[in-house]
Amino acid sequence: MSTAAIVLCAGAGTRMKSEKPKVAHEVLGRPLAQWVVAAARAAGADPVVSVVGHGAEQVRPLVADTVVVEQPEQRGTADAVRCAREALAGFDGSVLVLTGDSPLITGKTLRMLADARVREGAACAVLTMQMADPFGYGRIVRGADAGAGASGLGEVHRIVEQKDATAEEAAICECNSGFYCFDAAGLFDALEQVGCENAAGEYYLTDVLEILRKAGERVIAVQASDAQECAGVNSRVQLAEATRVMQQRINRAHMEAGVTMMAPEMVWIGPDVIIEPDVELLPMTFLEGNTRVARNTVIGPNSRLTDTQVGAGCTVDETVAVEARIDDGATCGPRAYLRPGAHLMEGAKAGTHVEIKKSTIGPGSKVPHLSYIGDTTMGAGVNIGAGSITCNYDGVSKHATVIGDDVFVGSDTMMVAPVEIGSGAVVGAGSVITKDVPADSLAVARARERVIDDWAKKHAKH
Repeated sequence: MSTAAIVLCAGAGTRMKSEKPKVAHEVLGRPLAQWVVAAARAAGADPVVSVVGHGAEQVRPLVADTVVVEQPEQRGTADAVRCAREALAGFDGSVLVLTGDSPLITGKTLRMLADARVREGAACAVLTMQMADPFGYGRIVRGADAGAGASGLGEVHRIVEQKDATAEEAAICECNSGFYCFDAAGLFDALEQVGCENAAGEYYLTDVLEILRKAGERVIAVQASDAQECAGVNSRVQLAEATRVMQQRINRAHMEAGVTMMAPEMVWIGPDVIIEPDVELLPMTFLEGNTRVARNTVIGPNSRLTDTQVGAGCTVDETVAVEARIDDGATCGPRAYLRPGAHLMEGAKAGTHVEIKKSTIGPGSKVPHLSYIGDTTMGAGVNIGAGSITCNYDGVSKHATVIGDDVFVGSDTMMVAPVEIGSGAVVGAGSVITKDVPADSLAVARARERVIDDWAKKHAKH
């Protein structure tokens, strides 16, 4: 049977104490809402509808690859789901209803929930969890005939929110996860009967379950094997807890696939990062965005790579790299900064306190220390002396520097762009190069040294 999903992203999340909507906060670089959308798709949901509301202008771009509808006024979860009715007009199948602030849910669990509803012929399957401390969660109230049985399924009479629970109901430890699977037609028919006679004056989606039961339909509970998957994020503390769980989950998967981490609790890897076997990640390493790392490379300690491609056999030590490319056998750091467009070709080096921006460093070329290279095309076998700079900005525009193969640039050289240094040329230390240097020539551009004997003695202060 076909499956659709509705992801609820309309809440304000006041406990976050933030100007950003709750679902825009991130776990390992991915907004909360996107984690839930990804899980829905992994479960086979198509289409996926996102309901936005509070801070809609910020949330819409985050879920732009889904069908987006708006809840004009935040009047509860049932009202939010009702807003998706038109987007799912004519859909006949299972509808997953998911909270957009629960990033730890997996596609496997959602698929289990949807399959259970169909297999049991139920109008609704609700995912539940056992909580040692259930405070704040909706409690699952079962009838006397509602045993779980060997299948882990059981009949649900209703769900009671914390603020509406009696003392007896508040003592129940089986809680609502906020994830449901409904028969589409039954869901939208029942939504029209939901009222707002409760402590909050809101339209609760949980009331749909009681409506379905009164209509003679089955409502079943499917208990999650891991309660962590159902954890919502309602505060900065819970955001940190979810990040820790996801960090452990991702790192474990990489280690099982052949990646070495001596201290996995001190390594952070984004969900879209690809790492080949035999890579070693040292403490305080952050791999973010669409970063790719090939075999036999060592990264860290104290490195952060974002949207960066790293080849095989590289050493990336105390390096920040953003939208950069590091080819096989190249080395970076310590304390190197590769800005967008930086490309270290095979065997190249960016050394200590080196910054490279929008430049290609040719095969085997070296920028060992204390240098800035910007808007530069550099050939193979080049050596750049310490403290050298390509002066690429004149205050209005950026200009290019071209350095040929096998060039030797002495320390403390300023190359004032636009300028070209031909292959095999040598530039003397301390030069300010403002004109092109022909191939195989020597360029020295500095003031002649003048020595005045006894000057210091004559001018000494007494």
